[in-house]
Amino acid sequence: MSASRVPWVIKYRPRRLSDFIDQEEAKESISKWLSDWLSGKPVRKAALFYGPPGSGKTSIVEAICKDYGFQLIEMNASDYRRAQDIERVAKLASVQRGLFAGRRLILLDEIDGLTVTGAADAGAIEAIINLIEITKNPVVMTANNPWDLRLRPLRDVSLPIEFRRLRKTDVARVLERICTAEKLACEENALKFIAERSEGDLRSAINDLEAIAEGAGRVTEELARQILRVRDRALDPFEVVRKIFMSNYIWQARLNATQTDLDPDTLMEWINENLPRQFTDPEDLWRAYEALARADVYRGRIIRTNSWDLLTYATELMTAGVALSPRNDVKSKYRWVKYQFPERIKMMSQSKEARALRDSIAEIIKTHTHTSKAKILKDVLPYIKVIFENNMELAAELAISLNLTDSMIKYLSQDKADKVIARVRELRRELRAGATKPRTRKGTNA
Repeated sequence: MSASRVPWVIKYRPRRLSDFIDQEEAKESISKWLSDWLSGKPVRKAALFYGPPGSGKTSIVEAICKDYGFQLIEMNASDYRRAQDIERVAKLASVQRGLFAGRRLILLDEIDGLTVTGAADAGAIEAIINLIEITKNPVVMTANNPWDLRLRPLRDVSLPIEFRRLRKTDVARVLERICTAEKLACEENALKFIAERSEGDLRSAINDLEAIAEGAGRVTEELARQILRVRDRALDPFEVVRKIFMSNYIWQARLNATQTDLDPDTLMEWINENLPRQFTDPEDLWRAYEALARADVYRGRIIRTNSWDLLTYATELMTAGVALSPRNDVKSKYRWVKYQFPERIKMMSQSKEARALRDSIAEIIKTHTHTSKAKILKDVLPYIKVIFENNMELAAELAISLNLTDSMIKYLSQDKADKVIARVRELRRELRAGATKPRTRKGTNA
């Protein structure tokens, strides 16, 4: 393929860490994390790069490899179908050095695809966690939206690094550079229009610019408006909450609330968690919580009476009612604040995970003992927990015979899970070694 046929999004991809614009905090965190890795003392063995599409998450990994001399080993969402796929490719790379580079860097791209393909329920997440535990090379995971409850174990073992949506001025500046490099006549208003329509997605902005230039040989505002359509995309929870808080009109808050895949109950939890971080004036905060409380009242009536026509009132109160609450300190709604994942959802997730593990263990025991699940939960599981807390050797043997996962072992033993897991791995190695030894026939000399 000639250079002129290379897509612009690849041709003008940043090659070095210093080439990236408007991601200074992310670059600083990445540099510190890699410095810790190279010194042999990483705080976290894996980093999770998260942020909206087109913010440079994958591109910056390639730039890291150039700057630091890493050999890149990449897996994407299509490679996560089974835990064996991850173990076969990534585990091998995690414990070996590269052929032409001193170190390797393992990229697990688009891990939020795990929840779409169903690989999260097929042992892929546990395989990735095991990979991170044994790796001798840095592991980078990327995600547009890593806040699915099933991805929580991966968030817990990695260093989160946020990539923010690019500003329109920065996107327009990059487009102008490309026009200059391509000797292309571009109107300034056209570049501003493309940047605005991209909503911070630099990749889509470059693709739009190339599409217009390829068809017309020039880029004008009139052509841009004719060719490009408005994008309808879902915002991640952090973005949608920020947009709701910054809304100045009822219609604007209502529209922003529709740009998310969150259900109304979950969106209310996000607003409730981050409201006191955004609004600081006590009276403004009181008004906002009053609106949120009224929305919760409507939510309760919907549940009791199944009157879903009330959802409109609940939605307007928890979005527009909250957004229009600041009167004493209106500027507070425009401050940049670091939001948090709702603690209540975390607690609910933990209890749900624990119940799911408990039920899975009971189902496994049920197949071996032909006993009812209720009886196992009441009479068997408590004694197994005692064994896992007090007899590591017997616990490891039980784990192997029942084929329990690491997560199940951690559920059964709060304090000694790591020791039991280590012993399980030792026993499995011994069993594999014993199985590979040649057998001797009776009556012959070995």
